[in-house]
Amino acid sequence: MAADTVLAEEAAAAAGGPAGPDGPAGANAAAGANAAAGANGAAGAGGLRLSRRRAAGPETASGLLFTVLGEFVLPAGGAAWTSAFIDVLGRLGVEEKACRQALMRTAADGWLISERAGRRTRWRLSASGEQLLTEGAARIYGFTAVRHDWDGQWLLILARVPESERPARHRLRTRLRWAGFGSPAPGVWLSAHADRAAEAEQALADAGLLAEAQIFRAAHAGGGPLADLARQCWDLGEIERRYEEFLAEFAAPDCPDPLARLVELVHAWRRFPWVDPALPAELLPERWSGGRAAALFEQQHARWAEQAAAEWQRISVRP
Repeated sequence: MAADTVLAEEAAAAAGGPAGPDGPAGANAAAGANAAAGANGAAGAGGLRLSRRRAAGPETASGLLFTVLGEFVLPAGGAAWTSAFIDVLGRLGVEEKACRQALMRTAADGWLISERAGRRTRWRLSASGEQLLTEGAARIYGFTAVRHDWDGQWLLILARVPESERPARHRLRTRLRWAGFGSPAPGVWLSAHADRAAEAEQALADAGLLAEAQIFRAAHAGGGPLADLARQCWDLGEIERRYEEFLAEFAAPDCPDPLARLVELVHAWRRFPWVDPALPAELLPERWSGGRAAALFEQQHARWAEQAAAEWQRISVRP
């Protein structure tokens, strides 16, 4: 399978969030399928690239909506008027109709609750939506792209899936890659995060394969360089290319609209925890750009967050 296709599938699975790829949490919640396919949603120096590069269809609207919910609604008390969502998504090229459809679809899925006030509607996070976004936020804002405390332990999975069980094969591959596992050979999966055994068990159970699989904690005893093994398991070159794109998109410190720019920043960054296994530095190529990208995300988020939050508050108080 081509690298772009694999990474797109992994990012699409990331739309599932911390509980797995079946819900919309992801990094702050669901990343729409268009975002998963590699559209960065980032603005260039000449304006908002999102509105130029991607049609503002329902999937785009849903993905951006979850970014807004996680970045602004969750910290501000969990509720906002329809007009606030229409305003901020409109700045990113999403039409009002698509925004309203995204809100209704998200409510139908159980993540939002609508509250009528005359002819106006206020949207409040449900308990499950709040939990989902809180867990997703922890993963995205805690992601640093490089693991600094590795003790040399691997998590090893042996799980052969019959060729006839293609749905189970696809589900297992998607879930394990979403959890940071790579596969150097058929039926063999590795992760440098030995503490993810529970995630591995859940992925195997969901695919109906747990009873036939084996999970080990292991250490490297000899053989070739581990960095070569890492390149067999993960397409580090493609991940590096995406980090370089992120660095180029968000290097400029100034922007005319911090609210829209912050949404774009988070929307672009949130896919990385789902496609990058966060390997230890000793397994990564020299001058790996993931660490620089993580530092840039933290820096620009801090730069724009206060003004963005103030603008969100301004547009949120009026229905």
